[in-house]
Amino acid sequence: MAEENCTHNCSSCSSACEKKDIKASLREGSSVKKVIAVVSGKGGVGKSLVTSLLAAKMSKKGFKTAILDADITGPSIPTSFGVGDERVLAGKNGEILPVKTESGIQIMSMNVILEHNNDPVIWRGSLISGTVLQFWRDALWENVDFMFVDMPPGTGDVPLTVFQSLPIDGIIVVSSPQGLVRVIVEKAVKMAELMNIPILGLVENMSFVRCPDCKKEIHLYGQSNIEKIARDFGIPLLARIPISEEISRAVDEGEIECVESPFLDAAMSSLENL
Repeated sequence: MAEENCTHNCSSCSSACEKKDIKASLREGSSVKKVIAVVSGKGGVGKSLVTSLLAAKMSKKGFKTAILDADITGPSIPTSFGVGDERVLAGKNGEILPVKTESGIQIMSMNVILEHNNDPVIWRGSLISGTVLQFWRDALWENVDFMFVDMPPGTGDVPLTVFQSLPIDGIIVVSSPQGLVRVIVEKAVKMAELMNIPILGLVENMSFVRCPDCKKEIHLYGQSNIEKIARDFGIPLLARIPISEEISRAVDEGEIECVESPFLDAAMSSLENL
C-alpha cells in the first residue's frame, strides 16, 4: 500500500506490506512503564488542566509521574506547576534532564527550553513533531510509572507522530459541555480507533459551577449530555470537572499540585488497573 494511503490500522489492512515497529526508543538509563495521551478534537477544552491534575494526583498516590508537553507552540504545563522560570540541564553524557516539580514530577516542555517564556515558536509541522520525539528519546526519564502526554488539539502532525512513535497504553479524551461536544469526542475517538489505541475514558471539563450556598450544580453552558455521548461511543465517563475558583487560582499561581481532586477518583482507578 502506498504510504500516503495508509490508515495505520494494520489489523484491518489487506496489504502485504511489511508491518514494521516504528516506535521510538528511550535513551539508555530511561524507564517509562505506562504512557497516557490526553487528547481532544479541538482546543480550549482543558487538556493541560486534566493532564496536570492527573499527574499530580497519581504522584500523591505514590507513583512516579512525568509529563511530556507535546503542545509545542502553546505550552502551559510548567506555569501550572510553578516551574515556568526553570530550564532543563544537560547531563554528563549529553542527555536532557527534565525539570522537576516540588513533588518530583518530571516535565519536558518547550517553555523550559526557550530562553524566554514569551518567545513564540514559529515552526513548521515536521520540526514540531521532531521536537516531541526529541523530548521522548533524549531526556533522561527516571523510573517513571506513568507518563502523561499533553497533546495539541486536533488530529494533525503531532498526534500522528505521538500515536505512531510512542508506546501509548491508552488515551483520555477531554471535552466540554458546549454544543460541539459530540464532534469533539468523535474526532478523537475515530483517530484512536484508526491507530489501534485503547480509549480509557472521557473527561468533561468546565462541567458545572457549584453554588457556594446551596451546593447546587449550575450548568453555565446548559445541561450536559456527556453521559449519553459516553454510552453512544461505548467509553466510560471518568470525570466531570467543575469550574472552580480554587483550581483557577492554583493554575495561575503554579500550585496545581495543591489541588484536591476527588472528582478524578474514577480516572485514577482506570489508570491503576492498567
